[in-house]
Amino acid sequence: MPANSLTSRSRAAAVVAVSVLALGLSSCVWKSDYDKVVAENQQLKQQLAESQAQQTFVEAGDLLFPPGGFQLSQAGQAELANNMVPRLKQFRNVKIVVYGYTDNSPIGPQLAAQGVPDNLVLSTRRAATVANFLIAQGINQNIISAKGFGETHPAATNDTPEGRAANRRIEITVQGPGAMVAR
Repeated sequence: MPANSLTSRSRAAAVVAVSVLALGLSSCVWKSDYDKVVAENQQLKQQLAESQAQQTFVEAGDLLFPPGGFQLSQAGQAELANNMVPRLKQFRNVKIVVYGYTDNSPIGPQLAAQGVPDNLVLSTRRAATVANFLIAQGINQNIISAKGFGETHPAATNDTPEGRAANRRIEITVQGPGAMVAR
């Protein structure tokens, strides 16, 4: 074998050996650095969980509103003032969303005369009524909103009176990092 060929092979072998050694060393991490990355990862997971935290309170629509109406009944006002407002005032750093739902019964002529053409509008007005009542009771208006879904998200079948009653509801959802704190 010529000397140049041996030298070339030796150089190639040395380059491969150095490359493998460099690759191996580059994948090595100090345990303290690894532990730091693991701790940061755990902290980020906790922050993500807190930001996605949510609590939901369900109120029966038949308790809050008269049949076919969107103004709070006296019993509904008492329920919200005595039970929901104290709970909601405990939360900090949250967003509160009031969701309204209805059954699939058609809107009657009395509601239609009041400008409520369908269940979506009825559920939206009910949610807004609850949100405005909560604001009047001291809940920060900057953290509360309302949204109606009408009959599109039933909790039960609409084939029975009990199922329709379960579908006429208000859900008050507390979202964000503060939702994990108060229970």
